Amino acid sequence: MLTPYRPESYVNFADAEPRKKMLEALKYVESQLGKSYPLRIGAQKIETENKIASINPAKNDQIVGYVGKANSDQAQQAVAAADIAFRSWSRVDPDVRARYLIKAAAILRRRVYEFSAWMVFEESKPWLEAYADTCEAIDFLEFYGREMMRLGGAQAVTPFEGEENELRYIPLGVGAIIPPWNFPLAIMAGMTTAAIVTGNTVVLKPASTAPVIAAKFVEVMEECMLPPGVLNFCPGSGAEIGDTIVEHPRTRFIAFTGSRDVGESIFQKAAKVQKGQIWLKRTILEMGGKDCMIVTENGDIDDAAQQIVAAAFGFQGQKCSACSRLVCDASIHDELLKKVVEHAKKLTVGNPTSPDNVCMGAVIDKSAYDKINSYIEIGKKEGTMALGGTKVPTGGFFIPPTIFDGIKPNARLAQEEIFGPILAVITGKGIDELLEIANNTEYGLTGAIYSNDRLELERARHEFHVGNLYFNRKCTGALVDVQPFGGFNMSGTDSKAGGRDYLMLFMQGKSITERW
Repeated sequence: MLTPYRPESYVNFADAEPRKKMLEALKYVESQLGKSYPLRIGAQKIETENKIASINPAKNDQIVGYVGKANSDQAQQAVAAADIAFRSWSRVDPDVRARYLIKAAAILRRRVYEFSAWMVFEESKPWLEAYADTCEAIDFLEFYGREMMRLGGAQAVTPFEGEENELRYIPLGVGAIIPPWNFPLAIMAGMTTAAIVTGNTVVLKPASTAPVIAAKFVEVMEECMLPPGVLNFCPGSGAEIGDTIVEHPRTRFIAFTGSRDVGESIFQKAAKVQKGQIWLKRTILEMGGKDCMIVTENGDIDDAAQQIVAAAFGFQGQKCSACSRLVCDASIHDELLKKVVEHAKKLTVGNPTSPDNVCMGAVIDKSAYDKINSYIEIGKKEGTMALGGTKVPTGGFFIPPTIFDGIKPNARLAQEEIFGPILAVITGKGIDELLEIANNTEYGLTGAIYSNDRLELERARHEFHVGNLYFNRKCTGALVDVQPFGGFNMSGTDSKAGGRDYLMLFMQGKSITERW
């Protein structure tokens, strides 16, 4: 019998032992840089002439690894291999499928520092952010395995005399898994294994900016002796590979996490019934956010300031849950902004592969670097820079923490997802106006409110329209099965990853009756 699920614990890198283990892992991973990773289609490992070069965002002349780049024909082969494997994998006992995940979690737990170190290199994730990413991957594996054991048998229905009635959840078929680059292990592993443990087979197209960590995870699943064809590793461009696997008539569902624009495109493409397709494709879409933290005149300003900085600038603001808007009451604006700026000034920017205490690494690539800097120029026109322009290292895509004050609720900095270390400060008067400003976007992912007034908190409970709402804490850091994650409106389909109904998105119900 398995022990009850509980989230993985984090370590404190100020302690000697975790710090020593992380430095050893970084040294080991550095010795492994530059290797090549093949496609995996069915039982084949395929070396391709064209490859994706993964570059360290904090050291642009350092290649993390080369990953095979599939073409459309190979993507179609991957769907075909998954389709064949589905015939047998779908019949494997749910408890058996779950044990593959439990085994993978055990391997990741033993190699937690190594996998975290890979993300420090490939993602420029600071140590604790990388460690938390690995822990979340373990949590997904442990939780989804147990959930499949719970959902695997006949489900309760109302008895009816003279008949035996049961409801069973059965898998859908072949799935296209398209994860994001910002949580390249946790979200990738969660989406992939949720589909696999429910009896589906998958074609995994990892983000091109973070393919090596996905390749390492596929190696773990191979070590678990997952049957060939259940997990097909097929990196490539979105325009060629992404469209192929989304539009293929044998693809039954698409699980995607990423930008709003790409999510909308997938939604539209999946809606079209292709020749030979005998089902309506299911889409599980997690998209962007324009998240905010409200601080009312009754909030704890000191604690709020610390939590705002953590939520806005953790992992360089490259989280769909990041606090990109601070919405505060005008009466406490000056004091709060002063404290936020003070805390943000203490953040250090640099290459997190170094042994120094680096709070912020580089943003993911040149495209992100240019986009974020363009928004800094917009911010200079829409408000007043309260912090920014400080000196950062060279040789990587480094951007310092940047804060703009005096931003209007309808300004571009208040409405558009930036995905970088920029915080827009917006003021209002009273809980009515603060909530109106908070809800004034097309998104609805995460939000937080700082207040010691119970009536204000209850107003937010019912009127703050986000999928994940937090009282008197930051708006980032959801834990598996503690805060199931997913948002409203243009933030996606509110799939609630890490929740107790998530696996049912990858299955369909079958009612069976036998009359005696």
